[in-house]
Amino acid sequence: MSITPVILCGGSGSRMWPLSRGGYPKQFLKLHGDQSLLQQTATRLQGMPDVVAPLLISNQEHRFLVAEQLRAVGMGDSRVVLEPMGRNTAPAVAAAALIALEDDLDAMLLVLPSDHVIQFGDVFQALVAQAATVAATGKLVTFGITPTEPQTGYGYIRRGDRLSGDAFAVAAFVEKPNLERAAQFLASGDYYWNSGMFMFRADAYVREMAAYQPAMLAAVQSAVTKGVRDLDFLRLDSDAFAACESDSIDYAVMEKTAHAAVIAAAGLGWSDIGSWSALRDVTPQDEAGNSVLGDVMLDRVSGCYIRSETRMVAAIGVQDLVIVETADAVLVAHKDQVQDVKKIVERLNKAGRSESVTHRRVYRPWGSYEGIDAGSRFQVKRIVVNPGASLSLQMHYHRAEHWIVVKGTARVVNGDQEILLSENQSTYIPLGTTHRLENPGKMPLELIEVQSGSYLGEDDIVRFEDVYGRSK
Repeated sequence: MSITPVILCGGSGSRMWPLSRGGYPKQFLKLHGDQSLLQQTATRLQGMPDVVAPLLISNQEHRFLVAEQLRAVGMGDSRVVLEPMGRNTAPAVAAAALIALEDDLDAMLLVLPSDHVIQFGDVFQALVAQAATVAATGKLVTFGITPTEPQTGYGYIRRGDRLSGDAFAVAAFVEKPNLERAAQFLASGDYYWNSGMFMFRADAYVREMAAYQPAMLAAVQSAVTKGVRDLDFLRLDSDAFAACESDSIDYAVMEKTAHAAVIAAAGLGWSDIGSWSALRDVTPQDEAGNSVLGDVMLDRVSGCYIRSETRMVAAIGVQDLVIVETADAVLVAHKDQVQDVKKIVERLNKAGRSESVTHRRVYRPWGSYEGIDAGSRFQVKRIVVNPGASLSLQMHYHRAEHWIVVKGTARVVNGDQEILLSENQSTYIPLGTTHRLENPGKMPLELIEVQSGSYLGEDDIVRFEDVYGRSK
């Protein structure tokens, strides 16, 4: 029986602002370790028996981020399914189940969020093997984290009769409790944190969807059947998927089915990284209880999480704070109030501020660009083009551009000319001229772009050819 990992990549991670943003949410960030959370989730599966290439459920905006991050860790054979709009986890997993059944009628799904930390991969793999044995009998298995404190930020699962080993029938799913109830849950020993990880046969999930959510299943089936291939992606049909109700696995299926089971998952070193305080809890601390990352200087500071991304941060005589610095925003919050970071994001969105959506450095399938300076009728950017990558063949109505190569080699189409530029060489792209930038080398190409004109917005672009399917 093959195991198909299903990695859910649709979260926005607003509680981890200012590092996590709409255009680059937390699953793509290196918040804990040298790999992004998504890369850690994917590589955790390597070496497991009977595990096939993962299915990733993503959205249109992040499709190239997903593909590039997987390619970077040697998992470029993974399949990426694109949702035209978010409909929560139940429809997403239904799509994955239907696709997996096309390849293997006995397929087993291992459903994983893309943005969790698991510190002990060997324990995880052993628990997956236990869960697979239970799921093979037709049970829908969820992983219940053995609680270590009366946590009010998680939903809970109450276990019922023992099925085998560390597997139990699910007696009830419980909403996030207050502190008093959470303490009672911890003392009883019968409750687990709801991790959001699941394992079941694909046909068992489809069976339960047909019983409890027939309209949702029909809409997803139509979206998969009418889906189209786009490069290496499968795009679900927009109209069919839009007709699908939005709901989570828990509400749509797990709380209704008579076949729910829970595996007691102890010793994983698990965290959902749902807040900066949660990240602090899994980050090494000094003797004063401080977690420090980047260029930080402290004097009489205790119990703080302080992270510097671009500049030196100094803190004096403070306790129990979260301080996160990025190129264009700084967060300062008490560690007990960081759940409210999402309120700042809501206010930024309401005000139309870009800081909730993009960083100063913006990632594209070909590389990235970063704003350095801007003023009336001019803008300066630092552009990095990945080896072998190229921008679209394009033109602008309202701006001219001057490119100066500072590292690597650039192949440039400039009107009727095609030229090679090396370090310290430059070219001028007049307004209205068709042009393209390409990196033919084996090292990243870095250049400075100076834009000048009456309008400098990113929407002043006409694409004629594009290897990423973005031509208008």
